[in-house]
Amino acid sequence: MKKSIGYPVFFMVIVTVVFSSILAFLNYSTADRIDFNQNNKIRRKLLYAFNIQTENEDPQAIEDKYNENITEKKINNKTIYTAEENGNIIGYAFPIEGSALWGTVKGFAAISKDFKTLLGIDFVSHSETPGLGGRIDESWFKEQFRGINLESSQEGKYIIYNPKPGGNVDAISGATLTSDSVREFLNVDIEDFLSFAKEVNLDGQY
Repeated sequence: MKKSIGYPVFFMVIVTVVFSSILAFLNYSTADRIDFNQNNKIRRKLLYAFNIQTENEDPQAIEDKYNENITEKKINNKTIYTAEENGNIIGYAFPIEGSALWGTVKGFAAISKDFKTLLGIDFVSHSETPGLGGRIDESWFKEQFRGINLESSQEGKYIIYNPKPGGNVDAISGATLTSDSVREFLNVDIEDFLSFAKEVNLDGQY
């Protein structure tokens, strides 16, 4: 007697429904935690760009420090992050973004309240090669961008790689394309932000 194919089909349908339900439940039950972790990643990057230290890497401590020191404000459809310490504004941060060797690099840059100094940068996401362009995530590279004098720029060239005249940052050895890309979009984004800040009188908005 020929076996019916009904049972295998019925069994597969039941298995599919059960596992789909489990996955849906897991996704629903962890959605808040995933959202919290993603937001906390952004908070950590902004705190780093402003050079605001946290006592530890505990997620709740990071959220508390962020809420204590940083506020977000939409101005002309742009999100600006303002950092304060002891009730005094220390600077503003804004998104940075550009194409590199293997994809888009996204992050934040922070500038002092008087718009004269780059306070720091950090990267949120990139697809650069580990050990080469991926080294833009390393502290030695990012820390070079602290305290750069923006008033000494040469025709909008705020970031200049050594050993060129006026050089203020070392490029990543073996990752010329990534280094050049970071320099180019940083210079453009800083220039755009400074123009925007002047246009909307950003300092007078707070």
